[in-house]
Amino acid sequence: MNMKSLLPRFTSGQQLLEFLNTKYAALHKKYEDAFWISHMGDHSVDEAMNKAQVARDAFRSDGSLLTEVESHMKKGSGKTKARLAHWKRFFSLYQTPAEAKAVKAEINALESKMMQIRSKRIEGYANPVTGAFTEAFENKMRAMMRTHPDEATRKACFDSLEKIPLDTIDLYVQVIGLRNQYARILGYKDFYDYKIQIDEGMTKKQLFSIFEDIYKKTKYAFKDVRNLERTKPGLRKPWNFGYMMTGDFAKEEEPYFKFDQVLSYWGRSFAALGVDFKGGKLTLDLLDRKGKWNNGFCHWPDLVQYKNGKRIPGSTNFTSTAIPTQLGSGIQGIDTVFHEGGHAAHLLNTVQKEVCLNTEYPPSTVSWAETQSMFMDSISGSIEWKVRYAKNAAGQAYPFELFERKAKAVHLLRPLGMMGIMFVVFFEKEIYERKDLSKEFVLDTAKKVYKKYFDRSEESTYILNVPHIYSWESSAYYHGYGLAELGVSQWRSYFYKKHGYIVDNPRIGKEMSRVWKLGSLHTSNEFMKLATGKPLSPEAFIESATKPLDELLASAQKKIARLNKVPQNKKLVRLNARITMVDGKKKIADNSKSFEDMDRKYRAWLKTK
Repeated sequence: MNMKSLLPRFTSGQQLLEFLNTKYAALHKKYEDAFWISHMGDHSVDEAMNKAQVARDAFRSDGSLLTEVESHMKKGSGKTKARLAHWKRFFSLYQTPAEAKAVKAEINALESKMMQIRSKRIEGYANPVTGAFTEAFENKMRAMMRTHPDEATRKACFDSLEKIPLDTIDLYVQVIGLRNQYARILGYKDFYDYKIQIDEGMTKKQLFSIFEDIYKKTKYAFKDVRNLERTKPGLRKPWNFGYMMTGDFAKEEEPYFKFDQVLSYWGRSFAALGVDFKGGKLTLDLLDRKGKWNNGFCHWPDLVQYKNGKRIPGSTNFTSTAIPTQLGSGIQGIDTVFHEGGHAAHLLNTVQKEVCLNTEYPPSTVSWAETQSMFMDSISGSIEWKVRYAKNAAGQAYPFELFERKAKAVHLLRPLGMMGIMFVVFFEKEIYERKDLSKEFVLDTAKKVYKKYFDRSEESTYILNVPHIYSWESSAYYHGYGLAELGVSQWRSYFYKKHGYIVDNPRIGKEMSRVWKLGSLHTSNEFMKLATGKPLSPEAFIESATKPLDELLASAQKKIARLNKVPQNKKLVRLNARITMVDGKKKIADNSKSFEDMDRKYRAWLKTK
C-alpha cells in the first residue's frame, strides 16, 4: 500500500501536520480496537486486526510521507518546523522496502496462527493419584507450583507446562527466521539488533554488557541457595523451589491481599500519590479466562491529540489474569493492576501535539515505559504500603513480624532478582544470532539458559511459556524490564533522599507527571537524567540487591516510621478519569456515580465468579 495516492496537495506545513496527526490516530485506533478484542479471546476479528496492522505499518513506512515532511521543513520555520522534525524522526525509524513489507505480512499471519493455537488449546495436568486429566489454565498451574502443598501435584503442573509450548514450536522457529530476514533487509545483523536500536537507541554490545556485569556481581547467591538445599532436600527442583521458599508465606499473606480489594487499593493509593489521568478513559478486564491472552498489558486505542488547539484526552485498555480463588492470586493481581495502572497514567498525561509521540511504539522506548509501570508496582510491593493498606477481614494491618520472617527466609534470593529478566534476554540473543535455527537448538538453548540463570537441579523449557517471545511487539523486548529495574531503583533512591517517603506522597505524582507530559520526546537515559539529575546506572539496583539483612530491616522500620507521620487520605477517590470494569464483552460497573460505587459493584460481581 502506498499512501502517495491518498495525499492531498498540502499548501502548508500546518496542513500537513493536521493530516498526519488525524490519519495516524485513526489507523492506530482501528488496529488497537481489534487487538483488544482479539487478545480478550474473540478471534473473529483476527483478519481485520491483521489488515489494520498492515495499513498502520504502511503509513509508518511510507517514503512519500517522509519526503513531504522534509520538503515542508525546508520551507518552514519556528514551531511548525520543530513539530515536523518529530515526524521526520518517526518516519525515519520505519522506512521499509517492499521486500521487507512482504516478509512482515508473513510474520503477522504466523503470529496470529500461534495465538489462535495457544488460545484454543485445552490446558491442564494429570492428577497424580488417579491419572485423570484436570483442566487448568496455564496461569493457574503456575500459581499451583508456587502454592500447592502436594509435591506430586506441583510436579504434574510442571510436566504439563513443559509440553504446552511444543504445540507451536515449529511455527515459532519459522517466525524467528522471518523476523531475522526482515531485519537483515533493513541492514541490521538480526532482529534483536534491529529492535534494540529502534526501541532504545542502543547497540547489542552496550545492552548485554550491562547485564553481564550485573550477573557477575550477583551470581554468588546461587552458592547460598545450594547450601540451603542441604537442609531443604529437593529445594532446587523447579516444581519445589517457589513453594519451599515462599509457599507457607503465601498462605500467611493471603488474608491481607484479597483480590476483591484491588480497586480500593489501586484507587486510594494512586489518588494519594496525586496521580491524575487527565480526563482519560480507562477500561479494565482483570480476570483470567479461556482464550484470553495470558499476560497483563496496557494499550492506548485513543491517543492524546489536539484539535483546533484543544487537547483531547486519550483512552487506555488494560488487563490482568487474576484467578480470585487461587492462593497467591490476590497479591499478584494487585501488583499487576498497579503495574498496568502506571502505564496508563504515563501516556494519558502526555501533552505533546504530535500523536506519534503519544503511543507505546517507537520512538517511545521500552525501558522508559516499563520504568513507569514497575515504579508503581514497587509501591504495592513495599513494606510501608503493606503495613498501611493491606488489612485482613478483621481490619488488622499486615504485620511487620511476618515481613521480618519472610525477609530472613528469602534474603539470600535478593541478589538474584534480575536473573529472571536476563534469562529471557540471553535466550532471545542466542536464538536470533543462530544462523541455522532448528527446533532442537531452540529446546537445547531453552534448557541451557534456564540452568545458567536459575541453577535448578532439573532442566526446563520454561522460557517457551513466556508470552512475550511470540509477539512482534514484545519479542526482543524483555531487556526493557531489566533497564527499568535499574531506573526504578534509581528513581526510588532519588525520591527517598529528596522527600523522605514515597507511599501517599502527592509530590511523587506531581514530579512524575512532569516527565510523563513529555511523551516520547527523549530516550530512556535522557528521561532518567531529567527525572533524577543522573544518567541511568545499575548502581542503585546493585546496592539494593546486595544490601545486608540487618540494613534491610532497619531501612524498612525507618520507612514505616516516616510514613506513620503522614495522615492517611480519607477523601473520596478522585483520579480524573472515566473508568469501566468489564469481563470480555460484559460491562460490570463504571465510576459514573463514584469510584466507590464502582468498587462496591465490582466486589459484588466478583462474589458470583
